Amino acid sequence: MNSLQRQAMIDVVHQLGPAFAERAPGYDRAPAFPFENFADLRGAGLLGLCVPERFGGLGADFATYMHVAATIGSYCPTTALTYNMHTQTVLWTGIVADDLTMSAEERAVLERRRERLYAGILERGELHSQPLSEGIAPGEAAGVGTVATPVEGGWSVSGRKIFASLAGAASAYSITVREPGDDTIRFVSVSAASDGVQVVGEWDALGMRGTDSRTLVFDDAFVPHADELLPPGVFEQMATRWPHVYLTLTPAYLGLTRAVVDATRAYLSVPNTGGGMSRREVPAKQALWAQIQVAYERSRALWDQAVSEARVDPCPEHVQRAWAASYTVMETAPEVAALAIRACGGISMLRNLRFEQHYRDARCGSLMFPWTADIALERLGRAGLFDA
Repeated sequence: MNSLQRQAMIDVVHQLGPAFAERAPGYDRAPAFPFENFADLRGAGLLGLCVPERFGGLGADFATYMHVAATIGSYCPTTALTYNMHTQTVLWTGIVADDLTMSAEERAVLERRRERLYAGILERGELHSQPLSEGIAPGEAAGVGTVATPVEGGWSVSGRKIFASLAGAASAYSITVREPGDDTIRFVSVSAASDGVQVVGEWDALGMRGTDSRTLVFDDAFVPHADELLPPGVFEQMATRWPHVYLTLTPAYLGLTRAVVDATRAYLSVPNTGGGMSRREVPAKQALWAQIQVAYERSRALWDQAVSEARVDPCPEHVQRAWAASYTVMETAPEVAALAIRACGGISMLRNLRFEQHYRDARCGSLMFPWTADIALERLGRAGLFDA
């Protein structure tokens, strides 16, 4: 996709964005899922951003998605984070799957199934969630305890997924499962309307409160064979051969950092018309503003480089840079938010300016699986030392 096409899609987000930003505090306080924002995304065709053109979508590549999502995040990080959960299903079954190894028969089956999947998104506005965490073990292809027992016409699925964003909003949940006695991971779609699907608990979190990331419980939920989204074993292949798919949480936090930068500049740059020194003339505030800019540019530059290197079978250096970019984005967001609060002073504690919401939202990024800040550092700490 060329730069003009990418910019056109980003421009659409800029048109929608002011309304997203205006609604964001309400979603945080309620907390409430951003249904209105998704209605706007649906109306603009952005639910099908990464659906290939031959299926009627916009045909965005990986880098375009990342930049569009970061732009959404600069207006409403909660919307960007939940938009990622939807778009991941499209990316994995679309342009990522096209790069992976399958038999001719498997590829023909995938083609039929994704045609149906994409039609639901484009024609009926279906939303997809992609909850993978179970709290069992960290890792891209680890900790899958949800069981899919073969039955006539498909599987009976039982288990649970935690931190399931869009838990009360999605049309279907794209989840990882295993058949009894088989270690192969299957990637299937469970209809939200299926008997045996329950959303339990509440979502009263520190930040990203509008994501509705409650727990999903599956109790003998039926999944037909036609709702297996990837051929068996392709999920593990993707985790090892297309690792940059796990960077797709970062745009929400890079966009959030951009929002903090913009809000800080807007607050500090107001001239003092009543006499005396204005905020922008205070040396201490100038120093903090300089630190904010350096931190953001450092994060953005590393992220841009890592995103540009995303492809199937990346070299070890590119994978290491992706880990470093994920860590840097997730840790820079709260760093910049904290600096902004210091720079803007006591008024930044008031909710009408959103600095405190940005700080709470930003603090959550380093906890996001599968590449939490700790996991990224652990892998970087071993890279080149044990595999040289």
